[in-house]
Amino acid sequence: MTHREAKVLKVESLARVEGEGALQLRLHDGEVTEAQLRIYEPPRFFEAFLRGRAYTEPPDITSRVCGICPVAYQMSACRAIEDACGVVVDGQLAALRRLLYCGEWIESQTLHIHLLHAPDFLGGDSVIDLARTHRTHVERGLALKQAGNAIVELLGGRAIHPVNARIGGFHRVPSRTELRPLEERLKRARDDAEATVRWVAGFDFPDAGIDTQLLALAEPGTYAIDSGTPTAMAAPSTVGLPEDTDRALPTHTFPLPTFPDHVVESQVPHSTALHSLLDGHRHLTGSLARYAISGRWLPPDVLQVAREAGLGDPREGTVCRNPFRSIIVRAVEVLYAVGEALRLIDGYDPPPRPCVDVPVRAGTGHGATEAPRGLLYHRYTLDTDGAVTAAALVPPTAQNQAAIEQDLLRSVQERLTTGPHPTDAELTARCERVIRNHDPCISCSTHFLDLTVEYG
Repeated sequence: MTHREAKVLKVESLARVEGEGALQLRLHDGEVTEAQLRIYEPPRFFEAFLRGRAYTEPPDITSRVCGICPVAYQMSACRAIEDACGVVVDGQLAALRRLLYCGEWIESQTLHIHLLHAPDFLGGDSVIDLARTHRTHVERGLALKQAGNAIVELLGGRAIHPVNARIGGFHRVPSRTELRPLEERLKRARDDAEATVRWVAGFDFPDAGIDTQLLALAEPGTYAIDSGTPTAMAAPSTVGLPEDTDRALPTHTFPLPTFPDHVVESQVPHSTALHSLLDGHRHLTGSLARYAISGRWLPPDVLQVAREAGLGDPREGTVCRNPFRSIIVRAVEVLYAVGEALRLIDGYDPPPRPCVDVPVRAGTGHGATEAPRGLLYHRYTLDTDGAVTAAALVPPTAQNQAAIEQDLLRSVQERLTTGPHPTDAELTARCERVIRNHDPCISCSTHFLDLTVEYG
């Protein structure tokens, strides 16, 4: 295969991501001129069929957007509707919501680390291969995931598509006695989570950096999970630094109601998912962004583990922009979520009522939380009868698409200019690995991998 040879490479489905899509690369005289992440799953139409539904329904309906992170959709929907109605859920009900979210972070991030991402670093095609060569690590990962599932099942009523959350709180809240069995399980999970950080920190990581803005929620004093203010960190190129710089760069925040003014969606011909730009530029949301923006507020013991894993200390102005190392950040977030779950259980005092009243009123509300894959934004407009007249859902994968395309272009170009010219299989494997770094949930974003390479 030469640079000028016309060639089509196809992989019918991308392994170890959620959803289906395609990638097309255009090359001319050894230069990658275009990378298109083509998401071709049929549109899901959630925003359309939310219109006309009662204001109590979006939490249950939107949880069906994703079987891996349904809690994120429920909590973002609840926050947006409560905002439209002028209600704030706080106290022990808010703590229970955060605990539920911790369960989802534990099980979802653990799934990606062990079942989807680790095989890229250890030479396996799947977790089945890993179970033969790294059985102890796989079993530890499954135990961690089960601990997260147990939290979601207890608070949500079931582990997948939970049914107990509602606007204003929950249909039913647990007693302290019901939460107690989780404590021993989570204490074991904390040891497993710390061991996982040390395990993945020993992987072989290529040198790489991503030159995009980073976007995450921030809530000073804590690591933002279920609330916060949108905060963006500048891209290295905007301040004249290389893309792999480990310096923390300037940040700016904006009120959540102005989110649509800053994160603007547009349709592109090659994808059924919308593309998003942050103030006109590519941006990345997710674990790397969260650690860069909120990492300084992690507990000292978690930060120490992160530093020993090679992530640097955000309190000292260092961040990680290497997408391959995102697996370490996810493992650190699991460790944090386990510790946070234990803290919340220890301080739990059952509230007198499982929910607060949310009287309907006409208006528009905004809600955002940090799904495992990144910032998830919901907006709903209600009429005086409590019917939804307009809905908007902006998932993290849709926001990340442009940044993923940029990362693919950079990575493929680097491969073409170093060493012998890659075979079709090598180029495809490299692209798949780059995409898995970002853990895209393609089904969520359709409101992978057929690879087409054109040589000119």
